[in-house]
Amino acid sequence: MNRPSISFTLTFMHCQYHSRYGGWTTTWHNIADIGHVALSTQGWYTSLPWVGIRLTNYDDFISTICPRVASRILLEQRVLLVMALKSQPDSPYLLEDMLFDDSPFITTNGEQFRGLQAMLANRMRYNRIFFGFDFFIADDVIDRPVADFIGLLRRYKAAA
Repeated sequence: MNRPSISFTLTFMHCQYHSRYGGWTTTWHNIADIGHVALSTQGWYTSLPWVGIRLTNYDDFISTICPRVASRILLEQRVLLVMALKSQPDSPYLLEDMLFDDSPFITTNGEQFRGLQAMLANRMRYNRIFFGFDFFIADDVIDRPVADFIGLLRRYKAAA
């Protein structure tokens, strides 16, 4: 069977991700940074095959993301947290606490997320601590090398 393709819609207003599970969208003004994800181990950096996105605030992204995509992000990107935690043996965080943190998340607007939305928001917070980005796009879902895709996203963001 042919599986539907994964794609991105880039416009002058927003970046949108589409997959067979659903998608997410965010405006360019809500994106604070786009970059290549690297893991730091004892002062050495190793590039990882992921594009990192750091948001200005989580409110719109979390409230509009498709639940199936949110759960896939939690599952597919957990390996990054495991790698980050193993590279920092003196980390004050426990892996179990980070992977399953569903404590209520209060946004900058005072809205409270619970359940899956809270798990995603808390995971994004941990991602920012370890990597400087909130969520990631794997290199196997893009149609070009990571550096080229980052350049494309940055050009759209600059033009917005």
